This record gives sequence, structure tokens and C-alpha cells, in this order.
Amino acid sequence: MLKSLFNWKVLLNLVVAIGIFVGLVWLTFRWLEYHTNHGQEIPVPNVVNKSIHDAVKILDDTGLEYDVDSANYDPKYRPFQVLMVYPAPGSRVKDGRTVTLKVNPRTWAPIAIPNVINKYSGLAFQRLDQVGLKIGDTIYEPSIQKDALLRILYKGNAVNPGTRIPRFSIIDVVVGSGPMRNISIPNVVGLTVKEARAVITKSMFEVGLVEHEDGSKDESDIIYYQDPASGDVRDQGMQIDLWASKKTPAELRGKIDQLNSIYRMKVDTSLPPVRYEEVHTEPSYEAPPVPAPAPRRETPKTEVPKTETPKPQTTTSKPAGQGTEKPKTSTTTPATGNTAKPAASTTTQQPAQKPKAKKVVVE
Repeated sequence: MLKSLFNWKVLLNLVVAIGIFVGLVWLTFRWLEYHTNHGQEIPVPNVVNKSIHDAVKILDDTGLEYDVDSANYDPKYRPFQVLMVYPAPGSRVKDGRTVTLKVNPRTWAPIAIPNVINKYSGLAFQRLDQVGLKIGDTIYEPSIQKDALLRILYKGNAVNPGTRIPRFSIIDVVVGSGPMRNISIPNVVGLTVKEARAVITKSMFEVGLVEHEDGSKDESDIIYYQDPASGDVRDQGMQIDLWASKKTPAELRGKIDQLNSIYRMKVDTSLPPVRYEEVHTEPSYEAPPVPAPAPRRETPKTEVPKTETPKPQTTTSKPAGQGTEKPKTSTTTPATGNTAKPAASTTTQQPAQKPKAKKVVVE
């Protein structure tokens, strides 16, 4: 067996096989050097702070490939400004190597508007702030949905939920301020159902029951009756019921009278209105006994006596020629020894004397 191994034919074949293997390895490395440009390196140019258009032109002239990656928007830098280069500027790379460029985008990354329509305004504002949207003007509009967010406006146009707009954009919101009061109901009799819907919606009411005479739902039917009647006042959002037919209102006079008896009831206003008075019952409390006042000791006052001067009596003398009246004297008859009373006596009137002042002695 050993003799067969050292046979010259075997050794020749072994040498040939080794030579072929070495040759293949040498050819492989040579091909790799040629394919990878071994020993040929290009320095990465410095394109930081340049615009993306200038950076791309420089890399194309150098023979390097590039890959643009948008970083988070930074308002401190210009839009489309190169912020970073990888590999770093000055590094030596092969010809055809891909260089990554971090570029400042034109604006903030777009985000989707959340669905906050018809939501309470407080929660809607909080949700919009969480996604990075800034609220500008708050516009209040009459609506039965008080304090609810009705619409979102971006640059003056209404946008739907899911629309993508730049982050930190300023939006305006429309919020309901409550229903309007005492709005006059429009007259839709004689219009088609389609036209009546438009008029009712424009007047800030809602379409309620729509009853077709023939049972169909043809929007071209003519309205011949409505409830409430035109001219009445209602609050915003109230429903208006409609009756429609292909006939004219003149042909449906009997039906209209029947509906009037149901929906246009007359109220008798001849009787006086009933007045309700509230009776307030106040609790009664017994007053506590009031103590009798203590007797007061009176000090007698000193009365100063008044002295009155009697008025002098003046007599008027009669003129001459008139007799002076003489006093009549009474005659006494000493028959029985008793003194008889005078029959008639004439007394001279004397002035009345006033009572004298009393003297008060103060002890």
C-alpha cells in the first residue's frame, strides 16, 4: 500500500491538484481586489449645513452613493438643511459607498386629526393638544349640542377626522352655543319634499315625520300640510312633521280640515285664568311676659302764684232828660211780728270777683 502511495503517478496527480487549488485561491483574491477597488479610497466630503440639493451634487461628483433620511423637524434650522453625515466627513471609503444624510424636513411631520366631532369641547381640546395641534380661534355657533365641538377648520376650510396635517399646526374650532330661541317656522306648503328638507335645514330645524298619502317615499310629492304651522315660533332643532301627496292642496281640503281638527285645536280664552296664590304660614311664637315698670317717684313742682289785676269797671252816664232809676224799698207789716220778705228787690249789679290764687307750700 505504501508503494502505491509513492508511485510517481499518484504524486503527479497530487501536485497537479495542489497547483490547481492554489491557482483558484490566487485568482479569487485578485478578482476581489479588482471588484472592491482594493487600495482605492475616497474621502467623504463635508456637506453639513448645506442644502440637500448642493450635497447631492457634491456626492455625485465624488462618486459616492447617498441615502436621505428625514430627521425630526427643528425650527432652528433651515428646511432641507443637512444636519449630519454618516460616515463622518473626512473618512475614507470605497468608491460607490453609500453615505447617509440626515436632513431637516420642510415642516413638522404630518399627523392625523383625531375624531373629536360632537364630543364635549373640554375633552376634545385635550385630545387635540395631545397629538400636537394648536387651537387658534374658538367660534361659537347656535346648535342644540351645547358645548360640543361641531367642526374643525384648517386654513379656513373644514377638515374631516383622519386628515393628515403638519404637527403643531394652528386650527380653529366651532363649538355649539346652545339652541336659538323663538325662531319663526318657515312655510313649506306647496314645495316638494326635497325642497322642504332644504328650507327646514336652512332655518335650523329638523324634518320629523314625512307621511305620503299613497304610501310611497317619492321626494317629488307636494307638501299640503305641516305641523307646527308656518309663523309659529319654536326653538332651534325642533322637528317639523310633513304630509305630502301628488295632489294639490285644493284637492285635499277635506284631509286638511281633518288635520286642522287634530293639530289646530282652539283654546277657549273667554274664561278668566285661574290664579294660584301661595299661602305662607309663619310660625307663631309666644312673647315672654314684659315686666311691669318700676314706680317712678315724682318730685312735686313748685307752682308760682299768678296775680291778676282786676279790671276797672266803667260806667256810662246817661244823658240828661232821662230819669234815674231809684231803688225800690220793701215795706214791712208788723202784724204778726214776723219780718216779711220783700216782694221785689232791686239789686245793683256788681262786678264778679275772680278767685284768688292759691298758695302752695312746698315742704
